[in-house]
Amino acid sequence: MSAPPATTVAWATADPYSAALRAGHGPLFLRRADGWLLPLEVERWCARADAVDRDVLDRCEGAVLDVGCGPGRLVAELAARGRAVLGIDVSAAAVDHTVRMGGQALRRSVFEPLPGEGRWDTVLLMDGNIGIGGDPRALLDRVAGLLRPGGLLIAETAPVDIDERAQVRVVGLPDARGAGDPFPWARLGTPALLRHARGWTRAGQWTADGRRFAALRTRSRRTASSSAEPPKRTAVISSQRARNTSGGRPVPDR
Repeated sequence: MSAPPATTVAWATADPYSAALRAGHGPLFLRRADGWLLPLEVERWCARADAVDRDVLDRCEGAVLDVGCGPGRLVAELAARGRAVLGIDVSAAAVDHTVRMGGQALRRSVFEPLPGEGRWDTVLLMDGNIGIGGDPRALLDRVAGLLRPGGLLIAETAPVDIDERAQVRVVGLPDARGAGDPFPWARLGTPALLRHARGWTRAGQWTADGRRFAALRTRSRRTASSSAEPPKRTAVISSQRARNTSGGRPVPDR
């Protein structure tokens, strides 16, 4: 499956985004054609995982793929727990930051070939990444192909009930070389995500510190838990280097 060129190229070469990640702070925004600005939380993304993030990670199962991992706070936190985890991002600056934080990451679009397709236990779409590509159903179909049967998707949705498609640009730091190229993006609240999730099983939804989340499962022939509740005990899946020790687990490769 090939990547949507506009999304991949525009975000990957968005100088304001790379500059903000290198600086560790904004201001940084997604700007629609009509001038409306969506603030991007660069400082939070570049920091360590906070309490809300850690609660999400407690709900993850098995080997985890973080799609649009950004500067890697979630990948680094899972790696520190000894979990098998891989981040992917189209931004070289994001991948570099993730590696510096102690995580593994590849510069790759979710729509490109990826390690372990069909064998990931959990996929994360955090920080609004359900908007990647501007086509939620296409993204959900792609994620379903990455997960094992009965696998878990955890998505962070917009804090309002919205179902929007737009062409956006990344704009921000005054010393960056202008704005990035336009690319398609989507903003979905939880009700919209659930409407688009045909063929998925609902596994829970929750709000924490003003952030909203929804969990979905792919269909499975075997019985799977019906809710993404934090486990009483987190199993150690592999070493921090995420080696394949169980035969069926994805192995990150470059």
